Amino acid sequence: MYGDSAAIRRLARALREQADDLRADASGLVARAEAVAWAGGAAEAARRAAQEHGAALRRTALAHDDAADALDRHAAEVDRVKDLIASIERRAHRLVADARDRLADLGDRLLEGASELVPDPGDLVLERFVPPPPGHLAWLDVDLPGLGR
Repeated sequence: MYGDSAAIRRLARALREQADDLRADASGLVARAEAVAWAGGAAEAARRAAQEHGAALRRTALAHDDAADALDRHAAEVDRVKDLIASIERRAHRLVADARDRLADLGDRLLEGASELVPDPGDLVLERFVPPPPGHLAWLDVDLPGLGR
């Protein structure tokens, strides 16, 4: 399989939770620095440093949110491709089964004495088709008569 979309979404949720924790840490850091009852140049420098660190934590939280959004988009694309592969696979198997039925019917009619029966060239292609493994990306490249896209 080419991606476990549930696992990808779990990772996205974990990144969002980390982002929330980072924002809470940033708010707590700044609030604690502002609440200290001391004055002077050192106090102002400490408050300024706390605000800068808080801003850096918030930027990191935003980066986590962006990464989570990207993972959610990736999970959706994984699901889309897996659904597309499954759809192609189902249609191809149906086409092959139908072609084999028609060829078997043609063979039965020949055994009953019919003459000059010519198989459809598309059915011969379908009958010889060797499918890729189930769920494989190679299904996206399958080109069969009647498959369409």
